[in-house]
Amino acid sequence: MLHIEGAGALDAELSQLEHFYRLGVRSIGPFWNVPNAFGEGIRGAFPGSPDSGPGLTAAGKALIAACNRRRIMIDVSHMNEKAFWDTAALSDAPLVATHSNAHALCPQPRNLTDAQLDAIARSGGMVGVNFGTAFLRADGKRDSANTDLTEIVKHIEFLIAKLGEDHVGFGSDFDGVNVPQPLADVSGLPALMEALAQAGFDQPLLDKLCWDNWLKTLTVNWRA
Repeated sequence: MLHIEGAGALDAELSQLEHFYRLGVRSIGPFWNVPNAFGEGIRGAFPGSPDSGPGLTAAGKALIAACNRRRIMIDVSHMNEKAFWDTAALSDAPLVATHSNAHALCPQPRNLTDAQLDAIARSGGMVGVNFGTAFLRADGKRDSANTDLTEIVKHIEFLIAKLGEDHVGFGSDFDGVNVPQPLADVSGLPALMEALAQAGFDQPLLDKLCWDNWLKTLTVNWRA
């Protein structure tokens, strides 16, 4: 599946959106960490709030509507809080954050507040857990060597309590972030599975986290 993070490749008139759709793009995160024609991503240092800038521009609102019409999934990760709420009000699709964690456990501006998680739950959406240590640890440190896989387990347990076990999965974000050393890269996923099993997660729930919840979420978003 092709995904675009940061819709800077699109112009405000969305003249290239159909081109990208034909090429196979089925998911767009309007923002990364810099402003574009559609609004602004989250700025600010740890600890901090996601309420860090204005909401969607007129072009940003048009992008949400255009993605809904084409059944392109909208990724709310990296949205500041005002843009998130604009999207929640405008979109007719479940809200999906592909790589975000719980702000209550780690007050990183990029993480989701309880109110945002409640909105995702109401929409029938989903959160993919970010493996970056700066988004996991209560102190926000980018420390691979001293971050245990239990930090990921804590966020998964918290998110399941907020959203339900059918609406949480792995988000990873391996490229460009520090992840717990036992995980390192995709080859370390069995170690994470073992940590979850030791925490009491049975095989059906592990299947949901690994692939089943994502498959169902994509199917609903694409109305397949």
